[in-house]
Amino acid sequence: MATILVVDDELGIRALLSEILADEGHTIELAENAAQARACRERLRPDLVLLDIWMPDVDGITLLKEWGATSMLTMPVIMMSGHGTIDTAVEATKFGAMAFLEKPITLQKLLRAVEQGLAKPASRGAGQANSAHPDATENSLTVEAAMTGGAMLPTAPMALGPQAEQSFDLDRPLREARDAFEKSYFEFHLAQENGSMTRVAEKTGLERTHLYRKLKQLGVDLSRNKRGSVM
Repeated sequence: MATILVVDDELGIRALLSEILADEGHTIELAENAAQARACRERLRPDLVLLDIWMPDVDGITLLKEWGATSMLTMPVIMMSGHGTIDTAVEATKFGAMAFLEKPITLQKLLRAVEQGLAKPASRGAGQANSAHPDATENSLTVEAAMTGGAMLPTAPMALGPQAEQSFDLDRPLREARDAFEKSYFEFHLAQENGSMTRVAEKTGLERTHLYRKLKQLGVDLSRNKRGSVM
């Protein structure tokens, strides 16, 4: 698994992203501003960085440019913003970001972007970022395309279950946001596995009894996907 640095000035978002990614087996380091991010980058050499754009001291784009200009952009960087536009996405990819996530971030998009980021070689500076992502200079690059490093996604919804592209409001207490994520996560896997508790337990890495208790606690409707042979 990877070491991921999450840089965001909002405590709730840092905590939520940390918990989600830690559940995936990653080691998570947190920073709330550019100064802490610089120190973590120097000390840990993370495998990937999730970097918020709007921060009170130095914004994420400026920090990204700084890393690129000093040959410190040796890891993939995924930018995050609650005020994303096409121009913002283009600027982020132009200066070396491999992806752009618009808040509120869906669970599937977060995990997909992280997986793709860890699978790609890191940029070595803004100059190489432009050649790696030629679409970054095109006006047709969308926020969704920038989220995958310039690769266009299918325009039709992916057939991955009812909760695959659900959005979540992160501006609420951590427990409520976490429960919403977890409920959607388990509903998605139940739909994928046609209600098979055994396969969902294997896929999510939970013991079946623990999984059943968790689903009841979250209020997941088990009868919707229930099959007599698996319960």
